[in-house]
Order: sequence, then structure tokens, then C-alpha cells
Amino acid sequence: MALRIRLARGGSKKRPFYRMVVAENTAPRDGKFLERLGSYNPLLAKENQERLVVKSERVKYWLSVGAQASEKVQKLLSELNLMEKPQIAERPKKSAPKKKAQERMKAEAEAKEQASAE
Repeated sequence: MALRIRLARGGSKKRPFYRMVVAENTAPRDGKFLERLGSYNPLLAKENQERLVVKSERVKYWLSVGAQASEKVQKLLSELNLMEKPQIAERPKKSAPKKKAQERMKAEAEAKEQASAE
């Protein structure tokens, strides 16, 4: 039984609210879960205490038992120093700026250098 700590979506359309839960790997996103560990409300300001509420002891327990955190949960827990920050995968080359955009950016950078040299 592979366990994951992940976010289950709640809230209405365009007003998301997430619960941090421990669920089996094969369970649906908003389906059956074993335990609720906290909540995450992305609509609140980052400074707000209610934005991320976590039961840290239970998170540590589930991680010690072998549950794997999803990438988003890892990022959230790293803000609370419960996990290390996840490695961000490289962006695909497909999304990189194309040839004309690269030339334009290079020309703008050269223009800035010349303006600062004068």
C-alpha cells in the first residue's frame, strides 16, 4: 500500500480550498483518504496564519512510516521546515523563447549596456 501526502480540492468554482490528506496512491484526488493533516487556502495573503494550517506531529509520523509527499505538498512543508525543498525539474526546451524573441532580448540587453556605458 503506497501512501501519498497530497492536496484534495474543495471549495467552489474559481474559489479553491485544499485539504492536506494522507491517501493511497490509487485513490481519486478528492476521494477516500486515511487522515486529514491540515488545510491550504491559496486565496489568502502569504502572511496570513490561516493560509497553511498543518498538524506537524502527524506529518512527521506519516513521513517516518514511508508516505511520500507530492511536489506541491513538499514545497508547502519546506516553508514550515518539515521537509527539504524539492528539486525543481528543468523547463522543457519547447517552452523556451524562439529565435526571433531571443534576438530581440539580446538586442535590448546590448542597448542597455551601451546606454549605461555612456
